[in-house]
Amino acid sequence: MDIITEPNKILHQKLETVPEINPKIKELISAMRVKMVEANGVGLAANQVNKNLRIFVIDKNLDEENKVPDAFINPEISEYSREKDEMEEGCLSLPDYFITIPRSKKIKIKALDENGKKVRFKAKGFLARVLQHETDHLNGLLIKDRA
Repeated sequence: MDIITEPNKILHQKLETVPEINPKIKELISAMRVKMVEANGVGLAANQVNKNLRIFVIDKNLDEENKVPDAFINPEISEYSREKDEMEEGCLSLPDYFITIPRSKKIKIKALDENGKKVRFKAKGFLARVLQHETDHLNGLLIKDRA
């Protein structure tokens, strides 16, 4: 499993909804976790490993600190706070590219975890930023599109 980089077309398309969580989906999620750690990332979306599926994983420490899942299937952000902050972001699919991006400080997100359980919660701070960045990937947006 390789991380794909710009200008691969899949990085710019809205990804397909996952119709069912089966053993192949769980295998993909496990492989994505490993690849994200190997690449020193804090998140990894399925299109970054050339899969057209609405899935992303986040760093294990981030999920443990915030008591949220580390795998998100078919996520939707339903609310964005008006309050924003700016922070430099990078992306595994844009090596050596860093840019300051304004993002909402707080969001509400809902998704399925890897066992098909519905999750819904409010996120703030760095977790909210990572979830917004990864959700952007699922919608075909890269940080350079936000610049």
